[in-house]
Amino acid sequence: MRRALALALVLAAQQALAVEPSEMLSDPALEARARTLSRELRCVVCQNQSVDDSQAEVAHDIRRAVRERLVAGDTDKQVLDYMVARYGDYVLLDPPFKARTLLLWLGGPAVLLLGAAGIWLAARRKQAAPAPLSEAERRRVEELLKR
Repeated sequence: MRRALALALVLAAQQALAVEPSEMLSDPALEARARTLSRELRCVVCQNQSVDDSQAEVAHDIRRAVRERLVAGDTDKQVLDYMVARYGDYVLLDPPFKARTLLLWLGGPAVLLLGAAGIWLAARRKQAAPAPLSEAERRRVEELLKR
């Protein structure tokens, strides 16, 4: 139990360290908006981790850009639009479903289906019984076994 608690505290501390004190805004309302937006953006290096949780250099740059846009007076939508224009729809943890993001949405299930089909075909091949020997083949086998 103690180990689990210690592990949870270490993991929580690492995430708290992702946003550096030098990045934080003095206005608590803007900082709260920045943190909310950072949780909606994907770290393009870490892939399935939000920018708010990532310690990668590019995540630092994205967090800084979000704060700069908010200080400049942009709305949350304008900030997200700016990030999409810069990094593409992939930067969103929940990208919109459209033609350009089809691979993001359908790539995983497609790979899963292809893998399942491959396993099914391999299992089916193992179950298939070999064709019976013809009379000529049977005689040839008997002749070889007599030697």
